[in-house]
Amino acid sequence: MHGERLDAEWVRSRWKQADTALTKLMQSFLPTHGFPPGHNAVMLATHDSHQATGAFVDLTPIPSDLTTLYWVISEASLPDVDSGYFIHSPATAAEHFREYGLAPIKDESIALVFASDGGGHLIAIGDSGQVWKSATASWSDDFEVAASSMQEFLEQLGRRIANQL
Repeated sequence: MHGERLDAEWVRSRWKQADTALTKLMQSFLPTHGFPPGHNAVMLATHDSHQATGAFVDLTPIPSDLTTLYWVISEASLPDVDSGYFIHSPATAAEHFREYGLAPIKDESIALVFASDGGGHLIAIGDSGQVWKSATASWSDDFEVAASSMQEFLEQLGRRIANQL
């Protein structure tokens, strides 16, 4: 899907699928793992998160797919999916940008961290539309391509949820 823009309706549909899978995963988590799950949720965007997205856009140009994602989903906390995945709220992503700046990814003029995993690895989207993951838990380390697009990244995340059922 590289080169195609993320569609908000597709994101809404993917959210519904992920929400259904998360519900099943949380119901089976304790019997499967022997301990209760953490708080796993994908939160839909609100008026406040839309305002935060607008403020982020005013702060720096952001890739359109990230704007689309934030227009539908404000954030996600998935500590029990693999080693954990977290899509940061637009306010948190903007705060990180103010503190750390752009992710240092060669061949990307703009690369913004919008997520992380449970190991502290950072996940960024570049102006090319590619999604990158840091090699270590560092803002200054190398980043490697994790997905060719935001859509592919979200599909991978959905498969990770489904594979744990």
